[in-house]
Order: sequence, then structure tokens, then C-alpha cells
Amino acid sequence: MTAAQDAEDTDGLDARLTGFLAGGHIAELDLAMVVTLAAEALGLAPVQAYLADLQQRQLIPLGSPAEALAVDDSAGGWAYRKQDLHIEEDGRAITVWLPLIDGAERLGVVSASTPAMDPSFLVRCRALAALLAPVITSKRAYKDSVVQRTRTEPMGLPAEMLRALLPPRTIGTPRIVSTAVMEPAYEIGGDAYDHALTTSTLHAAVVDAMGHDLSSGLTATVTMAACRNARRTGSDLNELTTAVDMALGEWLPDQFCTAVLAQLDLATGALRWINCGHPPPLLVRGSRLVSEAMEREPDVPMGLPALLTDAPRTVHQIALEPGDRVLLHTDGITEARLADGAEFGAHRFAQAVIHAASTGEPAPETLRRLIHSVLDASENRLRDDATILLLEWNPPLS
Repeated sequence: MTAAQDAEDTDGLDARLTGFLAGGHIAELDLAMVVTLAAEALGLAPVQAYLADLQQRQLIPLGSPAEALAVDDSAGGWAYRKQDLHIEEDGRAITVWLPLIDGAERLGVVSASTPAMDPSFLVRCRALAALLAPVITSKRAYKDSVVQRTRTEPMGLPAEMLRALLPPRTIGTPRIVSTAVMEPAYEIGGDAYDHALTTSTLHAAVVDAMGHDLSSGLTATVTMAACRNARRTGSDLNELTTAVDMALGEWLPDQFCTAVLAQLDLATGALRWINCGHPPPLLVRGSRLVSEAMEREPDVPMGLPALLTDAPRTVHQIALEPGDRVLLHTDGITEARLADGAEFGAHRFAQAVIHAASTGEPAPETLRRLIHSVLDASENRLRDDATILLLEWNPPLS
């Protein structure tokens, strides 16, 4: 192919892609049709997109005749786990697998096949993945068909209510990643997590409301709403907890919740937190769990101070080192039961954390493996909600 022909083909692709993007129909189209038309505009065929299910065990195809893929045992799963390009060759064609990532959130993977590889093909594959990821996020907010694709069983009402409130599972920048998981995925009752970024700070929280029913879900919902409302007016950590105490006292006076609320200074690594009757956070440095690094005397749960004490809550602080990982978790993790009836316990959880951290994988994959190790050990028989939020600080090298 001459340089002139190559330029002509590129101009043609640019024109088709521009026409597709400028058509104004993406919002109206089914997601599978968006994938097809976007691939055609980029000169890619055949193409298949997959979405990760809620528990991140399977990759569910958007269209037939493809079958679901195991995240732990497939070429597509490799791309999802490593968050990187994977190339597969079977003698007849070359298939490129790319993760679908919107910001820091892993959504699934996309595959494209070709009889012969060239740099242009890879560029177009990456362009397709970059185009599809935000479209998936957008459609997931209002298209039930997209949400249904990621579910493998019916969801309970408390879980439906709570999940409507949650932020993306993973947020972040090259400097910070915060990622969370919740189990039992379809029957969560009173656990919740939150994380948000400003230009200077990561805000994170894990909440465990009393009980495991709809009232627990309401308690977690009011707690997170009050916390966000205060945070968005510039409140500090003590003011956040006060806002929650007041909200629960006014609207749900018989309910309370435990929680850890944290703020990380992205420039310095200074991590400040308040523990309201909750299990202490864990600090992982390299592949080592730093014993008792964040164990402090907890304050009373949120919603109870007016009944128990009027003393201000204690704000704790620790200096993180580059690469440190901090885990906030609920007690449903350590109270999970093994097959023989024994409690999973803090020691086993610590060992699972160390093992997951030793793989050198991205934080979201570390957390996925960690929660699966807990579930597999307990044969998916959790006695209570189990939530983990993991944050990783990676400041730029000076």
C-alpha cells in the first residue's frame, strides 16, 4: 500500500467515525448496536464486547452467539485482570483483547480479530475501547438492559436501594486509587461505602448499619447522604460525623451505625480518620501487613453520641509511604464461617490480605481476589454483610 493509499484509508475512517459520533443517535441505540456501529466506523470486524458481572467472576457478552467467559480462566479475563492489552493467536486469526475502563473503573473487555496485525489495527482497537467505556457508564445509569446484563441472580430490595446510592466501584488517578467490593452482592442489607476525589483530597468511608433488613438499608442511605451533604459544603471530619448524628437522631432515632470516615492528602500522604465503633483499618506496606498500625480506641457509633456521651470524636492521623495500601472493612469479613463452622477470623483475613497484596496486581484486582478468597473459604455462606474498601497512594517521584 502506498503512502497516498494509506492516507486515503485513514481519511475514510476518520470520516466514518466523525459521522458516527456526530449523528446524535448514540443515546437512542441499544448498547450492542453502539458496539457494532462504532466498530464498523473504525473498520473493525468482527468485534465482541463483554461486561463484568456484579461479582466479577464472569464476562457477559453483549450480543450472541458469544458465550460468557470466566474472569479467572480466559484470554478476555486476562485483559480484565491485568487491565492491559492481551493478544491471542490460533493460527487462523489474531484476536486483540482490551479492557474497557472508564477513568479507573473496570467495566469489561472488548475483542477484535484480524488475519494480520499492523499498528493501525491496534490504534483502532484502543480507540474503540476508549469510545465504548464512557458510553457503557452513561447507558448503565438509565438503561435497565445494561444493568441486567451484569446480574446473574435476583436482587433483594435493600440491596437494590443501597446500590442505587453507591459511587463507582473504583475511582482514581495515577496518584491514588480507591476501590471497593460488597458481599453478599445481591442481598446486602446495611453496609455501604463511599469515595470521592477533589484536587487535593481523597474522601473515603465504610458504613455498617445495625441489622440486616430494609431499615438497615435506610440507615446506611441516610448516613451516606448526610455525610456527602456535609462534605460538599467543606465540612471537616468531626463535622461530618456530627451531621450524621443529627440526621439519624432526627429521622431514624432508633437506628445507629458503625463507620470509618477518612481523608487522604494526595500531596503529602497524610491520612486522617475517625473510627466510630468500627473494626480498625489495615495498613499494607509492600507485601507486609503493618501490625496494629491503625488500631486506636474507637469512638461510639454514629447515631448514639446524644445517648452516651457529648465528648468530641477523636481524629487520628498517620503518614503513608508511596505504594501503601489501606483497607477499610466491616466485621462481616472476619465473622464469615468456614466449611467446618469455624470463624474466618482476623488472622485468616490478615493472611488473605498479605497473599492478595503479594501478587503485584492493580488494586482493583487485588481486592477482587481478596473478597473471592473470603467467599470461597466460607463457601459463600456469610453471616453478615462484608464490605472492603482499598485505597492505594502512589505519588509521583520527585
